Amino acid sequence: MAEMGSKGVTAGKIASNVQKKLTRAQEKVLQKLGKADETKDEQFEQCVQNFNKQLTEGTRLQKDLRTYLASVKAMHEASKKLSECLQEVYEPEWPGRDEANKIAENNDLLWMDYHQKLVDQALLTMDTYLGQFPDIKSRIAKRGRKLVDYDSARHHYESLQTAKKKDEAKIAKAEEELIKAQKVFEEMNVDLQEELPSLWNSRVGFYVNTFQSIAGLEENFHKEMSKLNQNLNDVLVSLEKQHGSNTFTVKAQPSDSAPEKGNKSPSPPPDGSPAATPEIRVNHEPEPASGASPGATIPKSPSQSSLPAVVVETFSATVNGAVEGSTTTGRLDLPPGFMFKVQAQHDYTATDTDELQLKAGDVVLVIPFQNPEEQDEGWLMGVKESDWNQHKELEKCRGVFPENFTERVQ
Repeated sequence: MAEMGSKGVTAGKIASNVQKKLTRAQEKVLQKLGKADETKDEQFEQCVQNFNKQLTEGTRLQKDLRTYLASVKAMHEASKKLSECLQEVYEPEWPGRDEANKIAENNDLLWMDYHQKLVDQALLTMDTYLGQFPDIKSRIAKRGRKLVDYDSARHHYESLQTAKKKDEAKIAKAEEELIKAQKVFEEMNVDLQEELPSLWNSRVGFYVNTFQSIAGLEENFHKEMSKLNQNLNDVLVSLEKQHGSNTFTVKAQPSDSAPEKGNKSPSPPPDGSPAATPEIRVNHEPEPASGASPGATIPKSPSQSSLPAVVVETFSATVNGAVEGSTTTGRLDLPPGFMFKVQAQHDYTATDTDELQLKAGDVVLVIPFQNPEEQDEGWLMGVKESDWNQHKELEKCRGVFPENFTERVQ
């Protein structure tokens, strides 16, 4: 009996979802054809434009801040290697060796402290700031769907009232559905009307605090680094005084474009001589992983790659384009029309019968909408991988979910 009840609920949910999508699709068609008026709110639309602009700016700032942090880390590594080189060439009997080693240690600590404070005071603050946007974005999309439901219920009620033969029972039911749809829409609308302007105004204080923190940390870092550099210079001056008679003099080298006397170009120094200039090669291709053939290139994920962000994005776009252009309908153990996989980055609580309930870490198999007209901006259709593996039934498991709560993984 319990199983029958469960199937009944599932069937009812599917029927409700189908009817709701059909009604919304019909309403949108009528609005596009000009046969039904659409509720407009210019003030709210301006708030949405501001929200999208704020999200774009914040996302760019987060990306550039991560690039800055990666550069700080790279400079730390380069500075550390340089200090290690000085420690290796600094002979034990030379004066100031211990002081030079201590300066190198303090230099390393200063770089680590600078990087960590940037993470704590800028990057984590940025992540918290952007963490507000996914939920609000999904609610904006939800409000749009509820507005279509409200307009549809309003038009249905008006058509029954103006009909030649009035059915009072149908009119009463339509009025009840209209009041219900209006209440759901207005509750969402009022909350967003208050939150969106507040969020928009918060950007000024956020930008001020973020850049003040970065500027202050960088200023203190350079002050402390300047002191260390001065200390190192004092140690080297002392070394020079001890070995003044052996001071190295830098001599000018003849220009490659200016031949020596007699109009003869200078011969290159023999290999291995002190004046020989080694050939420097820059290898832009990653080394093959252990066990891989020399000709194979194993791509890294953007979070692990040391390549510039532009290269990573171009590579990702190429790979994604290849995936999206391939035919996946006939692949085994995947739902018909499967396009790609995404993984939930945040929990999402379904607020409608046609939505998926997501937990952070859930993998979703994305499939196309049966009717593209039904797809709302920012929403995808899919089935959780765990549900698909268990049931293999699209009608039972599929649903819509906000794209910005997920990240593409395949």
